[in-house]
Amino acid sequence: MQVCVLGAGIVGLATAYELQQRGLQVTVIDQAQPGTGASGGNGAQLSYSYVQPLADASIWRQLPRLLLSPCSPLKLRLQWDTHQWRWGMEFLRACNRPTSERSTAQLLALAALSRHHFEAMLRAEALDCDFSRTGKLVLYDTATGLAAAQRQMDLQRQWGCEQQAVSAQRCTEIEPALQHYQPRIAGAIYTPSECAADCLQVCQGLQAVLAARGVRFVLGATVQGFVRQGTRIAAVQTSAGAIEAQQFVLALGSRSHEVAQTLGFRLPVYPLKGYSITLDTSPAPSAAPRVNVTDAARKVVFARIGQRLRVAGMAELVGHDARIPAARIQSLRDATRAVFPHCHQGGELHAWTGMRPATPTGLPVVGRRADAPDNLLLNTGHGSLGFTLAFGTAAQVAELLAPA
Repeated sequence: MQVCVLGAGIVGLATAYELQQRGLQVTVIDQAQPGTGASGGNGAQLSYSYVQPLADASIWRQLPRLLLSPCSPLKLRLQWDTHQWRWGMEFLRACNRPTSERSTAQLLALAALSRHHFEAMLRAEALDCDFSRTGKLVLYDTATGLAAAQRQMDLQRQWGCEQQAVSAQRCTEIEPALQHYQPRIAGAIYTPSECAADCLQVCQGLQAVLAARGVRFVLGATVQGFVRQGTRIAAVQTSAGAIEAQQFVLALGSRSHEVAQTLGFRLPVYPLKGYSITLDTSPAPSAAPRVNVTDAARKVVFARIGQRLRVAGMAELVGHDARIPAARIQSLRDATRAVFPHCHQGGELHAWTGMRPATPTGLPVVGRRADAPDNLLLNTGHGSLGFTLAFGTAAQVAELLAPA
């Protein structure tokens, strides 16, 4: 069977890998190089136990501050875009406890499946991607915030998550680089099993492995339309010509909505813009963290990838705007200096922005749709959990096309 995967981010490449492993012939199409979209500079954390969706009941009381504060990590710029408005209304409808708890349970199960397949791939392929399993600390600056996190921890325990609430002193024992920041910490949730890796290196490594095994890559090619035969797709029209296949997988991230429109159905996927900086770490002992750290108050994540530190955050609903405002990067610099003041001793800060493909509930869209072509499968809408969930949804798609 010939399968055409639209998208060469981590989700598309994981899908191509799982399909090739099951003996299918695969073509991957993308307008850019593998991993250079939302995957390339992401937060680098593989957060298998931290999957609670953004759509949560707590959003309602935070909303005024999040929308109106000039230093808010969330930004909304309303546009004459019915898709943005409809997505926003669906998001607000999902901001309730029952929906959040159902989504969390589904995401935790999917994350466990993804961990299994990702780590199996790493063992088989030995990719050089600065993979580490050093655990994760999520820091809270108030007792109220910590108490809410403990309630979420207790909820997740029933689904097998092994986490513990720890004191500020214990935080510095787990991660000595937090010593300077200890007075600002009310407590933290610690998950020893969490991981990190360089997603761009994973994408590049997967491309090399797949190309060597006969997977065809059509890069620098834009999707221009489709050739239809009844209720099926016969071929995808690209700037490099028509490409035929028996099955098609839509894994184009935040651009999936536009492609779905051309095929006559709607996908509730909207770009959630984020930023990151990557800096070389100081060699001084305890200057830079080894453990993954999330500052819950700032909504900024820190992940060690080799001798570099990835610092990522922000969530902006501003459409496909690839500009990188200096103020956003300065915010990440300020967060780094506040939490880890000695981790960087000069040199270039690599600034990045990417469009996370978000659904209102936080659940990715996977599989077939009744209103879509019969031979089209969806694998999109992973939001900020693309790296974490990619191999789980890829396994689900592969099982639909080639059951084990």
